[in-house]
Amino acid sequence: MTAPLALVTGGVKRVGAAIAARLADSGYALALHGNSDAIPEDQLAERLEKTACDWSGFQQDFTVDGAAETLIDQVVGHFGRTPDLIVNSASIFGQDDANSIGEQDLQEHFRVNSLVPILLTTALYQRRPAGSDRACVIHILDQRIRNPNRDQLSYTLSKQALAGSVRSLAVSCADRLRVNGVAPGLTLTAGEYGDDQLANITAMMPLDRLPEPNDIAEAVLYLARGQAVTGQILYVDGGANLKGFDRDFVHLGKG
Repeated sequence: MTAPLALVTGGVKRVGAAIAARLADSGYALALHGNSDAIPEDQLAERLEKTACDWSGFQQDFTVDGAAETLIDQVVGHFGRTPDLIVNSASIFGQDDANSIGEQDLQEHFRVNSLVPILLTTALYQRRPAGSDRACVIHILDQRIRNPNRDQLSYTLSKQALAGSVRSLAVSCADRLRVNGVAPGLTLTAGEYGDDQLANITAMMPLDRLPEPNDIAEAVLYLARGQAVTGQILYVDGGANLKGFDRDFVHLGKG
Protein backbone atom coordinates (compact mmCIF):
# COMPACT_ATOMS: atom_id res chain seq x y z
CA MET A 1 0.00 0.00 0.00
CA THR A 2 1.37 3.42 -0.99
CA ALA A 3 1.97 5.78 1.93
CA PRO A 4 0.03 9.05 1.80
CA LEU A 5 2.21 12.01 0.86
CA ALA A 6 2.36 15.23 2.89
CA LEU A 7 4.04 18.50 1.93
CA VAL A 8 4.93 20.50 5.05
CA THR A 9 6.16 24.04 4.37
CA GLY A 10 8.60 25.23 6.99
CA GLY A 11 8.73 21.55 7.87
CA VAL A 12 12.39 21.18 8.82
CA LYS A 13 12.42 23.34 11.98
CA ARG A 14 10.43 24.27 15.07
CA VAL A 15 6.65 23.66 14.95
CA GLY A 16 6.81 22.56 11.33
CA ALA A 17 9.33 19.88 12.30
CA ALA A 18 7.07 18.66 15.11
CA ILE A 19 4.21 18.35 12.64
CA ALA A 20 6.44 16.50 10.18
CA ALA A 21 7.63 14.11 12.89
CA ARG A 22 4.07 13.26 13.92
CA LEU A 23 3.10 12.63 10.30
CA ALA A 24 6.15 10.38 9.87
CA ASP A 25 5.04 8.42 12.92
CA SER A 26 1.63 8.01 11.25
CA GLY A 27 3.02 6.54 8.06
CA TYR A 28 3.18 9.53 5.75
CA ALA A 29 5.83 10.06 3.11
CA LEU A 30 7.10 13.61 3.47
CA ALA A 31 8.09 16.50 1.22
CA LEU A 32 9.78 18.92 3.62
CA HIS A 33 10.18 22.54 2.57
CA GLY A 34 12.67 25.01 3.94
CA ASN A 35 13.34 28.62 3.03
CA SER A 36 17.15 28.81 3.01
CA ASP A 37 17.81 25.07 3.22
CA ALA A 38 15.81 21.87 3.62
CA ILE A 39 17.97 20.12 6.24
CA PRO A 40 15.85 18.69 9.09
CA GLU A 41 16.75 19.69 12.62
CA ASP A 42 18.36 16.91 14.67
CA GLN A 43 15.27 15.60 16.48
CA LEU A 44 13.30 15.42 13.26
CA ALA A 45 16.17 13.71 11.44
CA GLU A 46 16.22 11.04 14.15
CA ARG A 47 12.47 10.47 13.81
CA LEU A 48 12.69 10.23 10.04
CA GLU A 49 15.40 7.59 10.35
CA LYS A 50 13.59 5.69 13.10
CA THR A 51 10.34 5.51 11.13
CA ALA A 52 12.12 4.72 7.82
CA CYS A 53 10.11 7.58 6.33
CA ASP A 54 10.28 8.15 2.59
CA TRP A 55 11.13 11.84 2.56
CA SER A 56 12.87 14.50 0.53
CA GLY A 57 13.74 18.14 1.18
CA PHE A 58 12.86 21.07 -1.07
CA GLN A 59 14.38 24.53 -0.72
CA GLN A 60 12.22 27.39 -1.97
CA ASP A 61 12.25 31.10 -1.14
CA PHE A 62 8.61 32.15 -0.88
CA THR A 63 9.42 35.79 -1.60
CA VAL A 64 10.23 34.79 -5.21
CA ASP A 65 7.51 34.99 -7.87
CA GLY A 66 6.12 31.59 -8.84
CA ALA A 67 7.42 29.86 -5.71
CA ALA A 68 4.18 28.01 -4.96
CA GLU A 69 3.78 26.49 -8.41
CA THR A 70 7.49 25.65 -8.59
CA LEU A 71 7.39 23.85 -5.25
CA ILE A 72 4.33 21.79 -6.15
CA ASP A 73 5.88 20.82 -9.48
CA GLN A 74 9.14 19.82 -7.76
CA VAL A 75 7.27 17.62 -5.30
CA VAL A 76 5.18 15.99 -8.03
CA GLY A 77 8.29 15.50 -10.14
CA HIS A 78 10.14 13.78 -7.30
CA PHE A 79 7.35 11.59 -5.89
CA GLY A 80 5.41 11.10 -9.12
CA ARG A 81 2.11 12.17 -7.56
CA THR A 82 0.36 15.11 -5.96
CA PRO A 83 0.41 15.50 -2.16
CA ASP A 84 -2.52 14.07 -0.22
CA LEU A 85 -1.89 16.71 2.45
CA ILE A 86 -0.36 20.17 2.48
CA VAL A 87 0.44 21.80 5.81
CA ASN A 88 1.17 25.50 5.33
CA SER A 89 3.43 26.10 8.32
CA ALA A 90 6.08 28.44 6.87
CA SER A 91 5.69 32.07 7.90
CA ILE A 92 7.58 35.24 8.74
CA PHE A 93 7.09 37.29 11.89
CA GLY A 94 7.89 41.00 11.94
CA GLN A 95 7.73 43.54 14.74
CA ASP A 96 5.99 46.53 13.12
CA ASP A 97 2.98 48.44 14.43
CA ALA A 98 0.77 51.25 13.11
CA ASN A 99 3.59 53.77 13.61
CA SER A 100 6.25 51.77 11.78
CA ILE A 101 4.41 49.67 9.19
CA GLY A 102 5.68 50.07 5.63
CA GLU A 103 4.68 48.91 2.19
CA GLN A 104 7.60 46.52 1.72
CA ASP A 105 7.12 44.73 5.03
CA LEU A 106 3.38 44.45 4.47
CA GLN A 107 3.84 43.04 0.99
CA GLU A 108 6.42 40.52 2.18
CA HIS A 109 4.22 39.29 5.03
CA PHE A 110 1.21 38.93 2.77
CA ARG A 111 3.28 37.11 0.14
CA VAL A 112 4.82 34.55 2.53
CA ASN A 113 1.99 34.20 5.06
CA SER A 114 -1.07 34.51 2.79
CA LEU A 115 -0.39 34.52 -0.95
CA VAL A 116 1.87 31.45 -1.14
CA PRO A 117 -0.33 29.21 1.06
CA ILE A 118 -3.39 30.16 -1.01
CA LEU A 119 -1.53 29.52 -4.27
CA LEU A 120 -0.24 26.17 -2.97
CA THR A 121 -3.86 25.25 -2.26
CA THR A 122 -5.10 26.21 -5.72
CA ALA A 123 -2.06 24.62 -7.40
CA LEU A 124 -2.88 21.35 -5.64
CA TYR A 125 -6.52 21.69 -6.66
CA GLN A 126 -5.58 22.21 -10.29
CA ARG A 127 -3.18 19.25 -10.33
CA ARG A 128 -5.25 16.80 -8.30
CA PRO A 129 -6.45 14.01 -10.64
CA ALA A 130 -10.18 13.89 -11.25
CA GLY A 131 -11.86 11.07 -9.37
CA SER A 132 -9.11 10.71 -6.74
CA ASP A 133 -9.77 10.94 -3.02
CA ARG A 134 -9.99 14.47 -1.64
CA ALA A 135 -6.66 15.88 -0.53
CA CYS A 136 -6.42 18.05 2.59
CA VAL A 137 -4.87 21.48 3.15
CA ILE A 138 -4.22 22.82 6.64
CA HIS A 139 -3.14 26.42 7.25
CA ILE A 140 -1.17 27.08 10.43
CA LEU A 141 -2.58 30.36 11.74
CA ASP A 142 -2.35 32.15 15.12
CA GLN A 143 -4.83 32.53 17.95
CA ARG A 144 -4.58 36.32 17.63
CA ILE A 145 -6.77 36.19 14.51
CA ARG A 146 -9.74 36.19 16.89
CA ASN A 147 -8.54 38.87 19.34
CA PRO A 148 -5.75 40.87 17.71
CA ASN A 149 -3.39 43.07 19.70
CA ARG A 150 -1.54 46.16 18.50
CA ASP A 151 1.84 44.51 17.94
CA GLN A 152 3.27 42.75 14.84
CA LEU A 153 0.68 44.40 12.60
CA SER A 154 1.87 43.08 9.21
CA TYR A 155 2.07 39.56 10.61
CA THR A 156 -1.38 39.77 12.21
CA LEU A 157 -3.05 41.16 9.08
CA SER A 158 -1.49 38.47 6.90
CA LYS A 159 -2.61 35.68 9.24
CA GLN A 160 -6.11 37.15 9.38
CA ALA A 161 -6.20 37.11 5.58
CA LEU A 162 -5.10 33.46 5.53
CA ALA A 163 -7.71 32.59 8.14
CA GLY A 164 -10.34 34.29 6.00
CA SER A 165 -9.34 32.10 3.07
CA VAL A 166 -10.20 28.86 4.89
CA ARG A 167 -13.95 28.99 4.30
CA SER A 168 -13.68 30.43 0.79
CA LEU A 169 -11.18 27.79 -0.32
CA ALA A 170 -13.18 25.04 1.39
CA VAL A 171 -16.19 26.04 -0.72
CA SER A 172 -14.31 26.68 -3.95
CA CYS A 173 -12.25 23.48 -3.83
CA ALA A 174 -14.74 21.13 -2.17
CA ASP A 175 -14.88 18.63 -5.03
CA ARG A 176 -11.15 17.85 -4.68
CA LEU A 177 -9.91 19.27 -1.36
CA ARG A 178 -10.76 19.78 2.28
CA VAL A 179 -9.36 23.03 3.71
CA ASN A 180 -8.98 23.74 7.42
CA GLY A 181 -6.79 25.71 9.83
CA VAL A 182 -5.02 25.30 13.16
CA ALA A 183 -4.50 28.43 15.27
CA PRO A 184 -1.80 27.94 17.92
CA GLY A 185 -1.09 30.10 20.91
CA LEU A 186 2.33 30.86 22.39
CA THR A 187 4.26 27.66 21.79
CA LEU A 188 8.05 27.98 21.37
CA THR A 189 9.55 30.78 23.43
CA ALA A 190 13.14 30.51 22.09
CA GLY A 191 14.66 32.04 25.22
CA GLU A 192 12.73 35.30 24.87
CA TYR A 193 10.84 34.75 28.13
CA GLY A 194 12.15 34.42 31.65
CA ASP A 195 10.81 31.64 33.87
CA ASP A 196 8.74 34.03 36.00
CA GLN A 197 7.29 35.78 32.96
CA LEU A 198 6.39 32.48 31.32
CA ALA A 199 4.74 31.28 34.53
CA ASN A 200 2.72 34.51 34.70
CA ILE A 201 1.59 34.18 31.09
CA THR A 202 0.65 30.54 31.64
CA ALA A 203 -1.51 31.60 34.59
CA MET A 204 -3.40 33.99 32.28
CA MET A 205 -4.62 31.09 30.16
CA PRO A 206 -8.08 29.65 30.90
CA LEU A 207 -6.55 26.15 30.91
CA ASP A 208 -3.49 27.21 32.96
CA ARG A 209 -1.20 25.80 30.29
CA LEU A 210 0.40 26.70 27.00
CA PRO A 211 0.40 24.41 23.97
CA GLU A 212 3.32 22.17 23.14
CA PRO A 213 4.40 21.60 19.52
CA ASN A 214 2.98 18.08 19.67
CA ASP A 215 -0.45 19.50 20.62
CA ILE A 216 -0.42 21.38 17.32
CA ALA A 217 0.80 18.30 15.47
CA GLU A 218 -2.04 16.22 16.92
CA ALA A 219 -4.57 18.81 15.74
CA VAL A 220 -3.07 18.67 12.25
CA LEU A 221 -3.29 14.87 12.25
CA TYR A 222 -6.94 14.99 13.35
CA LEU A 223 -7.85 17.35 10.52
CA ALA A 224 -5.83 15.32 8.03
CA ARG A 225 -7.89 12.26 8.96
CA GLY A 226 -11.25 14.04 9.41
CA GLN A 227 -12.96 13.15 6.17
CA ALA A 228 -16.18 14.95 7.20
CA VAL A 229 -14.42 18.16 8.31
CA THR A 230 -13.76 21.21 6.12
CA GLY A 231 -13.82 24.99 6.49
CA GLN A 232 -12.94 24.79 10.21
CA ILE A 233 -10.30 26.42 12.41
CA LEU A 234 -9.10 24.63 15.56
CA TYR A 235 -7.62 26.83 18.28
CA VAL A 236 -4.77 25.07 20.11
CA ASP A 237 -3.81 27.77 22.56
CA GLY A 238 -4.70 26.92 26.15
CA GLY A 239 -7.82 29.02 25.69
CA ALA A 240 -5.97 32.26 24.83
CA ASN A 241 -8.48 33.12 22.09
CA LEU A 242 -11.23 33.31 24.72
CA LYS A 243 -9.58 36.39 26.20
CA GLY A 244 -8.31 39.68 24.80
CA PHE A 245 -4.69 40.82 25.28
CA ASP A 246 -3.65 44.40 24.56
CA ARG A 247 -0.05 43.45 23.69
CA ASP A 248 1.85 40.52 22.30
CA PHE A 249 2.78 37.96 24.97
CA VAL A 250 6.43 38.99 24.95
CA HIS A 251 5.34 42.28 26.57
CA LEU A 252 3.10 40.65 29.21
CA GLY A 253 3.67 39.00 32.58
CA LYS A 254 6.86 40.87 33.47
CA GLY A 255 5.59 42.59 36.60
